[in-house]
Amino acid sequence: MHASPAQELVCRPLKEKFQEVRSTTLELTKPFSAEDQMLQSMPDASPAKWHLAHTTWFFETFVLCDHLRGYKPFDPRYKQLFNSYYKQLGLHPYRGSRGLMSRPSLAEVHAYRAWVDNAFERHFDQLIEGSASSLIALGMNHEQQHQELILTDIKHALWAMPLRPDGRGLPIRAGGSLGSFASKDPSRWLAVDGAIYSIGHSEEGFVFDNEGPRHEVLLESFRIASRPVTNGEYLEFMRDDGYRRPELWLSDGWDIVCAQGWNSPLYWELRDGTWLEFTFEGMREPDPAAPVCHISYFEADAFARWSGARLPREEEWEIAARAAGLEHSGRFLENRTFHPAPAEGENPQWFGNVWEWTASPYVAYPGFAPAAGVIGEYNGKFMCNQFVLRGGSCATPRSHIRATYRNFFPPQARWQFMGIRLAK
Repeated sequence: MHASPAQELVCRPLKEKFQEVRSTTLELTKPFSAEDQMLQSMPDASPAKWHLAHTTWFFETFVLCDHLRGYKPFDPRYKQLFNSYYKQLGLHPYRGSRGLMSRPSLAEVHAYRAWVDNAFERHFDQLIEGSASSLIALGMNHEQQHQELILTDIKHALWAMPLRPDGRGLPIRAGGSLGSFASKDPSRWLAVDGAIYSIGHSEEGFVFDNEGPRHEVLLESFRIASRPVTNGEYLEFMRDDGYRRPELWLSDGWDIVCAQGWNSPLYWELRDGTWLEFTFEGMREPDPAAPVCHISYFEADAFARWSGARLPREEEWEIAARAAGLEHSGRFLENRTFHPAPAEGENPQWFGNVWEWTASPYVAYPGFAPAAGVIGEYNGKFMCNQFVLRGGSCATPRSHIRATYRNFFPPQARWQFMGIRLAK
């Protein structure tokens, strides 16, 4: 049996993986100008420069300052400046004002990263001999989360500006025509028998605290689609006046549709009777066979109701996907295309391409308790007014995802690579 990417993350030397994660983040931002990396197009997104600094702040604050005797911080002011939301560490800047941080400069942020990386290079063995190994692993996974956020946040910023890029010089590889009709295979309904199942992480290898404790759930028999909903299928919903039929929408969703004038997924524009979508390659016609993305929970729920189905609960998604593993996957960050690809063949596709909304609110599993101290603020404090997504996206590192992984966002969010899988 081949080791999964998540298992490889554990088996490979921690120092080697640390260096790879840190260098990948820099690689992702390198093609963008200093001006690009300053952009903050909305409060939910952050500048790429801030992501570079915050991920470094995490390692300095939680590992070096607490576990390396005599460590001298690069700049003591950064402890407050690049704190994201850890209230026990004191005040932090308002999230929506991160785009106002012209100082420190991008060059100074790069120097900050180099300072921290050099400290790890000199003292790594000393750190892992102590009690810092689990924090280093958490910091690496935290940085992988921010690698995806760098891409989704800067995509929104580039889309929001008047002079949009056309893809030249951006960190993408040719991924085939977006209008290629690469796959027209219909989705199939996969049957899962009702039973008592165990869900959640077994705690082998790295795990976020919100993935456990492992516990039993009773599921009724259900069916779940073999792949996510495609652009072509979503266009049918749009052509059937899906955005103008209040009977399809939750009340809060309908209010947003009316207030913000939603009539398509985020990044779609109608030009001369043809729908185009913004990608890192510029404006392109959506591939009808590729998964629809940049969809809110409200849109996913409305589409499911229109199609006579529903969204899966997160435990249903996990049980159905767990047996398949990562063998049948779409694109991940490593593909460097940063756009979902059509499903290939008849095999079910569970991971990569788009995060998939579930009908499950983001709440604690039975027996969950946050870790003691500041680090306990990582996940548990957000268990309110959010819904769970599963499966990873084309901007998620492959080694970062697993069947038990619980992503979460508020129901109106659309700027992440979010899509739809149906259940009945």
